[in-house]
Amino acid sequence: MTAGMVGPMAKLYYGNQDDPIDIPDDLLAHVKIVVTTKLRRGESFLMSWSHADGNGRSSIWIQPSIAMRFVFDTVHAPEIDRALLASLAVAANSNSGLVVRLAEAGRHDDGHERMPVPPVEQTVGELTLA
Repeated sequence: MTAGMVGPMAKLYYGNQDDPIDIPDDLLAHVKIVVTTKLRRGESFLMSWSHADGNGRSSIWIQPSIAMRFVFDTVHAPEIDRALLASLAVAANSNSGLVVRLAEAGRHDDGHERMPVPPVEQTVGELTLA
């Protein structure tokens, strides 16, 4: 994907909200790995993002007892960018929480190592994917 271009949009439904959070497929695939890993451990955390229209920002407290649904526009899972995944994992473990940067979605450095979805029990940065 060319820098600055955003591909198919996915939707993240949180709790009983009718309006989903629109996030590019590729980025939501990475967020999903971080979120599900933390929730599997029973860890709660803050997730924030700026609105795509540039008007405002939102935050949600993610915890295991609140239902989430990830809906993707594409059939096949994208390759996982190890550097992006590690960055998101570090952010999710920080005091400010996971900040999803929608304006930067779809921009990849050619130097990032890319791989298929990590296998069970692989460590990426400080996050062990199980």
